[in-house]
Amino acid sequence: MDLTLTSPHLDRLADVAWTWTAAFLPRLVAAVVILVIGTIVPRWVSHAVYDISRRTTHIDPTLRPVLASMIRYAVLILVLIVALSQIGIQTASLLTVVGAAGLAIGLALQGTLSNFAAGLMLLWLRPFRIGDFIEVGAIAGTVREMGLFACHLETFDGMFLFAPNSAIWNNPLKNHTSNAGRLVSIDVTVSSNADIDRARDILVAMAERDTRVLKAPPPHVFVESLTGAGLLLNLRIWASHNDVGELQRTIVEQAMHELEAAGIEALQPQQVVRIIPPDSDPSRLLPSSQPTFSRSNHPRAA
Repeated sequence: MDLTLTSPHLDRLADVAWTWTAAFLPRLVAAVVILVIGTIVPRWVSHAVYDISRRTTHIDPTLRPVLASMIRYAVLILVLIVALSQIGIQTASLLTVVGAAGLAIGLALQGTLSNFAAGLMLLWLRPFRIGDFIEVGAIAGTVREMGLFACHLETFDGMFLFAPNSAIWNNPLKNHTSNAGRLVSIDVTVSSNADIDRARDILVAMAERDTRVLKAPPPHVFVESLTGAGLLLNLRIWASHNDVGELQRTIVEQAMHELEAAGIEALQPQQVVRIIPPDSDPSRLLPSSQPTFSRSNHPRAA
């Protein structure tokens, strides 16, 4: 069989190549332009959305970085689909291929996807917000940013902490700043023959003069126990989460000075210890000694 290309065949092949080039090249150039622009626009849109959300009070600060990231990825996917459509690739069949590839990638990246799922649950249930100090096992710090895969925390000593969302979601979480009030409790040991009412008045007056102590619920002093070592009194006061740290660091010394200043020998403190009421102490659950703070009266919830 003669496969020699004659001049008419060459001319026809050249015409087909030229026609195909003339038809495809503008599409290819347009797709490249779309991709180039598409790498810039999503970043710009993301920054614009973040700035707009920061200027409005209707969007929670926790959602700002997540919302900006989701819009950026959505624009990137849209740009990719438009670019592929521009050069004639059927996006319907492409989505099928991408779905199969996504399944394989998902199986290989189960840990990453668990962080993504945990991030969605944290955003939905909102156990903390930006600026809250949280404690999750060995992880503790102030939440600076919350993403779809990880949270950025700042530790008490100023260190940056990158915490995967799954590590936060799968463990019990303590939010130290969620409620409007925090309990501060100290045990004061005085002589067993001390005047209980006088000791109570001194401790309550000290707490009422302190501007860091909340007025409601009021300071409360009760007799914890009477042993051979002396009379054990317990002072319980409530403070806002902004003041509780400083109050915990000074309340022991403050109580010691107040009792010493009374000049009564039986009231001289033998021991002053700051404590956390244990789970075995049922009095911590009594309505008269525990306020009902919630997110609705959180100082930063407004």
